[in-house]
Amino acid sequence: MTQVTFYIVEQQPDVNVSAVVHYACELASQHYRQNNRVFIFADNQQQAEQIDEYLWQFDPNKFVPHNLFGEGPKYGSPVEISWQPPRGRKDVLINISQQMPVFAKQFKHVCDFVPAEEAEKVQARERYKHYRAAGFALATTPATTN
Repeated sequence: MTQVTFYIVEQQPDVNVSAVVHYACELASQHYRQNNRVFIFADNQQQAEQIDEYLWQFDPNKFVPHNLFGEGPKYGSPVEISWQPPRGRKDVLINISQQMPVFAKQFKHVCDFVPAEEAEKVQARERYKHYRAAGFALATTPATTN
């Protein structure tokens, strides 16, 4: 059964991107170091490119080999970023889109977020309900950095 973990984002870290993008990149780094293949799902191309750019600026000690979907090596890098459904298998889905991805069940673990902003919390609650209705195992935890 796919495990879905919602990370509760309480505050904005001192960075130049949204808290969700920052924590998504932190999680990508953690999962990469655990030898997991990761797919980061964005709402659109602009958001995917923002994540790609932010990962290039990430702490050198947490470097994550990554690429936008369709770029890079033939079978992709350990971390792929896209606004379109994945092709091929990955272990972990990091969802920063506003919807529950219809393809989420093909992953062992899904990471999603509950942002601090009220309007985005409402969307996160809706995603939570959709995951629950689809039979996923659900958990919540505070978003922290290592």
